[in-house]
Amino acid sequence: MAESTALLAPHVTEKGVERTVLPNGLTVLSEPYPGVRSIAIGAWVRAASMHERREEMGVSHMLEHLVFKGTRNRSAKAIASALESLGGSLDAYTAREHTCFQARVLDEHLAEAADVIADLVFRPSLRAEDLNLERKVVLEEIAMVEDSPDDIVFELHNEALWGEHPYGYSILGTRESVGSMQVETVRALHERAYHPSQIVVAASGNIEHDDLLAELERTGWNDLPRGDDSRLAVPSPVTAPATDRHIERDSQQTHLVFGSSTVAHADPRRYPLMLIDTLLGGGMSSRLFQRIREELGLAYSVYTFQSFHVHVGTHGVYVATAPETAEQATAAVREELSRLAQEGIAEPELQMGKRQLKGQITLSMESVSSRMYRAAGVELFGEPYIPIDEVLAKIDAITVEDTKEVCAEFFPPERQTLVSLGPQ
Repeated sequence: MAESTALLAPHVTEKGVERTVLPNGLTVLSEPYPGVRSIAIGAWVRAASMHERREEMGVSHMLEHLVFKGTRNRSAKAIASALESLGGSLDAYTAREHTCFQARVLDEHLAEAADVIADLVFRPSLRAEDLNLERKVVLEEIAMVEDSPDDIVFELHNEALWGEHPYGYSILGTRESVGSMQVETVRALHERAYHPSQIVVAASGNIEHDDLLAELERTGWNDLPRGDDSRLAVPSPVTAPATDRHIERDSQQTHLVFGSSTVAHADPRRYPLMLIDTLLGGGMSSRLFQRIREELGLAYSVYTFQSFHVHVGTHGVYVATAPETAEQATAAVREELSRLAQEGIAEPELQMGKRQLKGQITLSMESVSSRMYRAAGVELFGEPYIPIDEVLAKIDAITVEDTKEVCAEFFPPERQTLVSLGPQ
């Protein structure tokens, strides 16, 4: 025991987050956040929709579902009650670049959370009869998205933006791919990717790094075989040429999504883009809200969205309006984008955006879950940990010229792919 613990001596990447790589390849990160009585802990697997073949679309999401149907040590009901009975929570999600299993518990229940997550990730039963049952659940999830125009329009836009690249795949899969999926396909994914060298564990809250390592050792994480270190290569994404596409559908509103590619997570232009997103459509004071809703009365819901991945990022605008005002709303959004691309952000508005963005980031850091996600990002994006004060300093350093260059490159209307969903 003493010898094993010595092997796990933590390496401090920077103040705030500690990082340890166990002998079996598991990467562990933690950020203590004293003053709370809770802990957020998660395991990120480097396998998701961008690593799938088109004919197997949705297999990562199906595996995420299927592990909750039972493990070597727990039934589905036992999994559901393991942490809920303690007042905690357990859930999972599949993204484009990774799949995550996470828990939120009182600090005294760290061992239970670590044990349940290990059970889900490494010891699922993956039975054929469970797949046949869960297939119906996922098909209902797909149907729910298809019945929600404000959800399905994003799927359609993503496909239009990325074409045949895996970034354009549906995370849920299609009715065809899910309907024909075999349990051997799910098991093959688990065997390839669900082992320590492909997993990042991150935690935050009332926790010390040595205590986290001790609980992981006690619940068997250290004893797992390393597995294959190799990762599937993903082709660099290339966006399809900007286009306008309308999908006819009988509905009370027309749903519009404008969007284009931007920069990867590591690109320093991410910070000006975040600031511009805030000013353009990040709240009631934003340009789009004030123009589309307050001045023109064309929509109840209008906002911007963005994401940053390892290879590329996206930015876009969503608005839902009556079919008879769809052209007017489209023109108004394009006018705002054009004004932004040509004029950029003036100094007074820039200062307001800095205050707003810094406030949002600082407030989010009062959540142990947000801190857990930030710690995990150190490893998932291969970037150094940046203390919050340095992040705020980067925002303060944004200049009018920085925003002007970003606006001119990424926000011209002719650069946007537009997908509309609604009546003819």
